[in-house]
Amino acid sequence: MPLSSTPRVLVTGAGAQLASAVRARFSRGFAVTALSRTDLDITAPGDVARAFRDTRPEIVLNCASFNDVDGAERRAEAALAVNGLALASIAREAAAVGSVLVHFSTDFVFDPVDDPGPLPESAPVRPRSVYAQSKLLGEIYARQAPRHYILRVASLFGGAPAKSSIDTMAAALHRGGVVRAFADRTVSPSYVHDVADATARLFAAGVPYGLYHCVNSGHGTWLDVASALAEALGVDPLRAVSPVPFGSVALVAPRPKFAALSNAALAAHGVSLPHWRDAVGRYATTRGPAPQS
Repeated sequence: MPLSSTPRVLVTGAGAQLASAVRARFSRGFAVTALSRTDLDITAPGDVARAFRDTRPEIVLNCASFNDVDGAERRAEAALAVNGLALASIAREAAAVGSVLVHFSTDFVFDPVDDPGPLPESAPVRPRSVYAQSKLLGEIYARQAPRHYILRVASLFGGAPAKSSIDTMAAALHRGGVVRAFADRTVSPSYVHDVADATARLFAAGVPYGLYHCVNSGHGTWLDVASALAEALGVDPLRAVSPVPFGSVALVAPRPKFAALSNAALAAHGVSLPHWRDAVGRYATTRGPAPQS
């Protein structure tokens, strides 16, 4: 079923970090209805059905998520409800009206035992935390919508509210503080504005429905990321960035030590994303240079 000339888009979780960038990008060429958690409880099937009746979306961008990774260990029922079970209702309603469902998942569904190189979509999953398990459950339910894109994102930064690891690092560097960064945990940092743009380009490019990794190109350790951010902010990384081993920090929820994702599948369909270093540089310009001591 083709989209209309100005497709109707429903954004859930409108107050989330990624949603701010998605709303801004889809404001061009789409008719967007954005519903926050107070507007729509995605864990209530009746509320979801009502939202679909009211908005008649051609595209649904599910940005709603329980993102407190450590908190999910203590509130497993809530995390599973929001990240997993809610997708059953959303996918059912999307299927009923023929909507395209775009659901955002996470690199945390992986946890390889070694460094296999950037992970393709077909890599074996191994979700060890409650958060990761809940997100994988959401992927399973999202597939029940015949027209779906499941986009795994990773180490998001930028947007509002600014609460990611990179946002926290930038704030510390602006205060003249020292950033402690894992020297042996590998990630694919992803700028929310690049993710939002790639999501919009799925439709123009006619990308086949399915599962994709939607992350900035390249990968690096958190030490690499922190050092690149410091340089972009005009701070000497040798002074302001301190390496620490991943195993030296006690975390409530387990995190994958290697979480670099390959975005080659999207690129093969004409949707490429810039390198993460380029994205960090553009992000740094929005923060302004750090004050010099």
